[in-house]
Amino acid sequence: MPKDASRPRRVAEQLQRELAELIQLELKDPRVGMITVTGVEVTSDYSHAKVFFSLLGDQARLKEALAGLNSAAGYLRSQVAHRMKLRIMPALHFIHDISIEQGVRLDKLIADAVAEDARHPADD
Repeated sequence: MPKDASRPRRVAEQLQRELAELIQLELKDPRVGMITVTGVEVTSDYSHAKVFFSLLGDQARLKEALAGLNSAAGYLRSQVAHRMKLRIMPALHFIHDISIEQGVRLDKLIADAVAEDARHPADD
């Protein structure tokens, strides 16, 4: 019988909530600033967790935030371990989530195409 597939998902959801709260309220690194934890994926053996985040800013700002998160990974991991009381606490790997930026870009492309169509009525 396979293991319960919903448990890693539940752990990931709880991990996302805890990390979002810790980063917002307790992390004092000025490099991190205002980021949003958009998702977490936990491996089936709970040894690793990919933490997806988004932020507004340029590439330099992204590098600073990523460096700040990576330097705080040990602190965040220990704080989450105390809160969640897991036997195995996954190592945290931070990854920039580009889906929001892609959505904004696609939205702009669609708006531009609609505006272009409005300027040129259909040829009959």
